[in-house]
Amino acid sequence: MNPNWRSFLESKGAVFGDGSDEIQSFGDAAGELQAAREQTVMVPLAHLALIEATGEDAKAFLHGQFTSDINHLGADQVQHSAWCTAKGRMQASFLAWRTTDAYQLALAADLEAASLKRLQMFVLRAKVKFASLGDRRALLGLAGPQAAAALADAALPAPSAAMTTASSEQATVIRLEADRYIVSAAVDALPALWQQLAPKARAAGLPAWRWLDIQAGFPLVTAATKEEFVPQMADFEKLGGVSFHKGCYPGQEIVARTQYLGKVKRHLYRVRSDQALAAGTDLHSPDNPDQTCGMIVSGAPSPTGGYEALAVVQSNFADNLHLGSREGPRIEAVAVNP
Repeated sequence: MNPNWRSFLESKGAVFGDGSDEIQSFGDAAGELQAAREQTVMVPLAHLALIEATGEDAKAFLHGQFTSDINHLGADQVQHSAWCTAKGRMQASFLAWRTTDAYQLALAADLEAASLKRLQMFVLRAKVKFASLGDRRALLGLAGPQAAAALADAALPAPSAAMTTASSEQATVIRLEADRYIVSAAVDALPALWQQLAPKARAAGLPAWRWLDIQAGFPLVTAATKEEFVPQMADFEKLGGVSFHKGCYPGQEIVARTQYLGKVKRHLYRVRSDQALAAGTDLHSPDNPDQTCGMIVSGAPSPTGGYEALAVVQSNFADNLHLGSREGPRIEAVAVNP
């Protein structure tokens, strides 16, 4: 995180995790969760990094590496996308959109360095360059019934449809769904934008945003879940993150075969527990003693108490799941896309 941006957030009461840029709260974690459920919140998205791809071959290169159809990514559109290994396992997931002369990719911050290094390995003679924007730009989440009005107060445009962008001189605004946005802005502009958004949007820590992601069924691949899932296990194709009509990309043959043979036994579920639900934690079932039956993708405290998470679960064992071991705490699971 840019040190000036971090200092500003500290002046506003941000409580950072130990040795982390992620904000746990602004002093009232429980109240912030309730606000995310009922009111309007703004959340610094330090769990996401921003990579930029530039150069005349950027579109062709990304199209040949990612699961989505980058060739047909419109000027004001946003895509979910994934980067798979040769075995079809997601090593990173992205939100991808275009700027005037570049492509920008938001991904888990703990995968940024490895992803940048590996992407650059595949460039060869292609005219494309990758760069981290972390020192220059930051992402701010805005969600709730007054989100659009707050954007207007800050002289920021609100995109008219989900998964589209709108830009001003100050920022690019991404609309994820009804009443939920990501603002991408230069770090120097963010303090003033914060002050303009604050009358209608309460500051909240990252757990509030993660809870909103869980409600939206938005799975983010992180270091804890890297190379664990074929895209369809996380219902990624239902988010528009996989094109089955484009050319080859790493893992394409396995992803396509999985789709057309209908062999996906694991899908995305929302789960609940009285115990904390951490990404990468295995799920087990006494009905299947020989192997794990799922994995937590992302978790957060719930406004109603306990914890909620997204998990990839083997569907025929979803009615009898336990956390961490077959003897672990029982958890409830409901399919995101039944």
